[in-house]
Amino acid sequence: MNVGLIGVGLMGHGIARNVLGRGGFALSFLDHPGNQPVDEILSLGGKARATPAEVAAASEVVILCVTGSPQVEAIVTGTDGVIAGLQPGTVVVDCSTALPESTIRMGAAVTAVGGAFLDAPMTRTAQHAHEGTLNLLVGGDPAVLDRVRPVLDAFTETVEHVGPLGTGHRLKLLHNYISVGFMTLLAEAAAQAADAGVDANRFVEILAKGGGASVALDRMAPFITDGNSEALPFFISNALKDIDYYRMMSEQAGARKTIADGVHDAITSAVQSGYGQAYLPELSHIFRQRPGG
Repeated sequence: MNVGLIGVGLMGHGIARNVLGRGGFALSFLDHPGNQPVDEILSLGGKARATPAEVAAASEVVILCVTGSPQVEAIVTGTDGVIAGLQPGTVVVDCSTALPESTIRMGAAVTAVGGAFLDAPMTRTAQHAHEGTLNLLVGGDPAVLDRVRPVLDAFTETVEHVGPLGTGHRLKLLHNYISVGFMTLLAEAAAQAADAGVDANRFVEILAKGGGASVALDRMAPFITDGNSEALPFFISNALKDIDYYRMMSEQAGARKTIADGVHDAITSAVQSGYGQAYLPELSHIFRQRPGG
């Protein structure tokens, strides 16, 4: 299959290199200033295209890996968007983190022109994307998933079908709310511990031996103890976007979001203070001696 990719960022770059190298598929990608350096992708045979329509016209599977719903909607339905170049039978796989209601609308738009749509948000980190060991939560028609599974297998460890279209993004927002929520709570506790003179290594050690043991602690600990945030290269601004999406999803469902509102307020204070492009583990420093922040 010919594969298209729109969004060669921190996650998309790893997807591209594995689709080409590990999977052996032909790849077209959107030439965009937001891409990571693409020298490796070009050296592996990737072809840059000027518009989403050109990517779609060259592809039987189009993978989207962009920031969120506004970007997905613009790429799919905008001028020179994916729909403008889509060939009958082409499958669009949205690996972004997006709102379920938007996903269902985009799925209908793609289906109307003879294509198919899957939401397949990722869990894990950019390092896992580089290694080809991402996990995908896929919503949509299982038969469509079976058609594109060889492509998805090129950059994943597990691909789970979780329900109808939109379910993948709903579960991703639940997952990210819990993950970001845990890390925000941990950052605030680590900041309080540091302000009180508690040894950082001892703080992490005690948590790891008790109820604080978690993946969140594993990812935050290198920064808390050594100032190394590379274990989780995830921008605070992106974390805020995901929390906002969760809150919007909850509002649409009439669900409780009291704790989510608190997480939102804490992260918003960091973004408004100019730390949007810092990595999430750095919250434990940003929160230090910042009343209400």
